[in-house]
Amino acid sequence: MKIAVIKYNSGNVQSVLYALERLGADAVLTDDPDQIRAADKVIFPGQGEASTAMKYLKARNLDTLIKELKQPFLGVCLGLQLLCEHSEENDTECLGVFPVKVKKFIPENSQEFKVPHVGWNELENLADNPLLKDLPENPFVYYVHSFYAELAPETIASTHYIHDFSAMLHRDNYYAIQAHPEKSGLVGEKLLANFLSL
Repeated sequence: MKIAVIKYNSGNVQSVLYALERLGADAVLTDDPDQIRAADKVIFPGQGEASTAMKYLKARNLDTLIKELKQPFLGVCLGLQLLCEHSEENDTECLGVFPVKVKKFIPENSQEFKVPHVGWNELENLADNPLLKDLPENPFVYYVHSFYAELAPETIASTHYIHDFSAMLHRDNYYAIQAHPEKSGLVGEKLLANFLSL
């Protein structure tokens, strides 16, 4: 099974590759459309800034390609946000796979809530979905983000920080996780393994 990890100007890709390697997956980091099309599964990871990332994708026609893919596709962190329709981060039009808006966290109480949201938090309201199969009760995952996707019909898990937001989304062959599965211990490993077995 060939896994294509989409290469673009975002950080934190190496830890995703290591996590896949630990699961025995044959993964390649690429921005080559033919390699991405030919892959059995595609992962779209990332840490970075939305408008810069969208410019990179558009310059290589990867924005169009991503929306045409039919194999299981997983967006992670910034990857989730770019799959939504619009981000408040520099007023960025995103890919629109999910009809969801991405907003900036506004701390209501700066003593209690810091932005970015960094650290472990619980996945709640888990849907019956193959990506969430056999997770432990009250699963915790690791977050680093200042922007969040609103709750939507496509939400398959939520997390509460300042308010509830979409921790995970699913529509057709597209799945997305706001947390970093590669930094989320056994829960993250299980999420990636579930994706690989879709």
